[in-house]
Amino acid sequence: MADDWYVLIEEDTRTTRRFDRGELKLHRWALVATHPISGTREQAQAAAEDAALNYLPDVLARHARSGETPARRAFLTPDGAWLVWVRQHHRECHIRVTTARLVHAHEESPAPPKTLKEKFRNALEGPEPPPAPWTPKGGSEASP
Repeated sequence: MADDWYVLIEEDTRTTRRFDRGELKLHRWALVATHPISGTREQAQAAAEDAALNYLPDVLARHARSGETPARRAFLTPDGAWLVWVRQHHRECHIRVTTARLVHAHEESPAPPKTLKEKFRNALEGPEPPPAPWTPKGGSEASP
């Protein structure tokens, strides 16, 4: 897992909530694609640039006609991420394309099924307390 590079594509998903006196536009970044790159960091950055210049979000792809090319502005940030504005007809989207190296992966592991005795205990005593929140190991703790 030493050199597992990925190109990550995020889309700005916007939902609009309307109420009596106006509307509220809620923006949220959602990870929509992870593409593994077999190669070096430079190859991953080249693939990210290609994605920034050619990736078409689903919202635009659904309504695009054959032969149309959307308007696009791609910005390269100092940290190497691409912020892209894409517009076609009256729809516009924002995407963020970054490169990342996979440094840790852990699969989900389900707990063993509860025995009948544990189920009864839960019913009478309530659920088990949640695990303790994460805290840094060693060192001094910062005060709020």
